[in-house]
Amino acid sequence: MARPQNPSVFQRVEAMPIITVFVLLLVLFMYLSPEVFLRPYQYTTFLSMLPPIVLIAVGLTFIIGAGEIDLCFPAIIGFSGFVFAFIFQAGPQALVAELGLSAESWWASPGAAELIRWTALPAALLAGIVIGFINGVLVAKIGIPSFIATLGTQFFWYGMATVLSGGRSYALRGAEESSVWAVLVGRPFASSSIDWVTQIPIQAFWTLIIVVVMWFILNRHRFGEHALFIGDSNAVARVVGIDVDREKIKLFTLMGFLAAIAAVFLTLENKNYFGNQGQGYLLICIASVLIGGTSIFGGRATIIGTVFGAFIIAMVEPGLVAAGLTGAWVNTARGLIFLIAIVFYLYVDEPQRRSAFFTRLVGNRAFGR
Repeated sequence: MARPQNPSVFQRVEAMPIITVFVLLLVLFMYLSPEVFLRPYQYTTFLSMLPPIVLIAVGLTFIIGAGEIDLCFPAIIGFSGFVFAFIFQAGPQALVAELGLSAESWWASPGAAELIRWTALPAALLAGIVIGFINGVLVAKIGIPSFIATLGTQFFWYGMATVLSGGRSYALRGAEESSVWAVLVGRPFASSSIDWVTQIPIQAFWTLIIVVVMWFILNRHRFGEHALFIGDSNAVARVVGIDVDREKIKLFTLMGFLAAIAAVFLTLENKNYFGNQGQGYLLICIASVLIGGTSIFGGRATIIGTVFGAFIIAMVEPGLVAAGLTGAWVNTARGLIFLIAIVFYLYVDEPQRRSAFFTRLVGNRAFGR
């Protein structure tokens, strides 16, 4: 009887293939552009830019792992961002005007204004949760394919954000003086004597905490197990007693919640809200998930792979520009890296695919093809 082969390091360590690709790219960019990639400022920029992308990509990891897709999250970023920005900036003045209060009343004081600004956070999160819940109901209960349902709701909620905002943007004047900004996206080490340390944003720590929690949910909690079971087969999941409809609604609601957090981070970090906020994240976040090793067919997902996939996507543009290439090459390089990473993952992490490939290759040569 043949001994079972010991698993390789690529199989023992989660997302090891994509981590390898990340390290190789990082070493390459360090060699080509040492003045950029050997200095810490580039990485503090990543820490302020990547949290919204990572949060959305982590939510998509659950969705895609369950065999579904969500195209609505850019609109959730837009709508939740509007809710947050409107209450944060216009809320105190609007409340005083609506209630006909005098400028000397407590509601017009700085303390009341700060209290109202804090209500912007739960309001934005609630907006994202409601939109995600509606998406889940459309997919699970009504039976609309997730691609069609979330594409339709993306148009709807972007339209609602435009209608309610009047097409205007909101500048969050004085945001840096607010405790909301300090707690959510502030610079906790601003008093450090090391310049680059002062640029480390606190949203990177919040994002890390959320990612760790999501990893445990996916890999150690029944909800994550159910999501991957549904991704393997809806029918089998129902046979073993999983309430597929309920779990799908929970998945899309989680996606809405994470997208709303991303919207708050993005709006506060930019200190501004734009009507088209979030539109550029669609392909980037989906690519991060798939590059990371989550199966487009469902049944397999990796949070760690998704995080490294997001770092790879973010690293390509500054790496190419610093190496002397024009921005026109960015998407070309991203597409090439995407294909290389997927192939590398399939044929290193899944030995049965590698064996089948070499069997076909040898067979074709034997027949002179």
